[in-house]
Amino acid sequence: MPPVLAELDDGVLTLTLNRPDKRNPISELDMIEALVTALQEADADIGVRAVILTGAGSAFSSGGDIKKMAAGGGLRDALPAQTRRNYRTGIQRLPLLFQALEVPVIAAVNGPAIGAGCDLTCMCDIRIASENAKFAESFVKIGIVPGDGGAWLLQRIVGVSKATEMTLTGAVIDANEALACGLVSRVVPADQLMDTARTIARQIADNPPHAVRMAKRLIRQAQESSLGAILDMSAAMQALAHATDDHDEAVTAFGERRPPSFTGR
Repeated sequence: MPPVLAELDDGVLTLTLNRPDKRNPISELDMIEALVTALQEADADIGVRAVILTGAGSAFSSGGDIKKMAAGGGLRDALPAQTRRNYRTGIQRLPLLFQALEVPVIAAVNGPAIGAGCDLTCMCDIRIASENAKFAESFVKIGIVPGDGGAWLLQRIVGVSKATEMTLTGAVIDANEALACGLVSRVVPADQLMDTARTIARQIADNPPHAVRMAKRLIRQAQESSLGAILDMSAAMQALAHATDDHDEAVTAFGERRPPSFTGR
């Protein structure tokens, strides 16, 4: 079976991690390649207005495949210098890609998101959780560190103290605790998860796509830039937004008291 299933419906692309028998690990190269390809294609297509990322079966993602972490297995090479290269050309491609994406990505966390699976949710722009979801930054439990950028990602979402607690204890938190610390923005019953994700995706998709993508880029860039730099970038992007047909349509529709019709131009 393909490692990632893709379904496009009226501008909303749903990507499903498709290794349910292994609880959807993301450390293997075929999974990484499939995710990278699907997301790059979505980002290049202005007709894709939003992406939903979820997992097949009962788990969102178990992160790495522990069975392949023995010497010579998976990313671990007999030569440490090659292990370093394996991380750089493997799983570390994902946080760099997500940081560069302009298309919005919603994580619909259907079950446990453990280790790199937890960090994968942090790479997304919006996280909603099923009541069955659990999260753990659990690398220390197996004697390793977050090799996928988790030390950078998690603290920007839940704050330094909570991120440090999660990272150094490796403890599992449930969906309600994830909501309380800001790791997710909503918790819903399991049978409502995908409908809720699609509703949010549809609300995003109904807006002018260039404005949405530029607004997302500003949010991402603001994680690393000064206020002055963001103001300069905002002014430049605002000039581009003002020049779109969709902006003119929004202003006209407001004056005529009718719903706007956006074309992505």
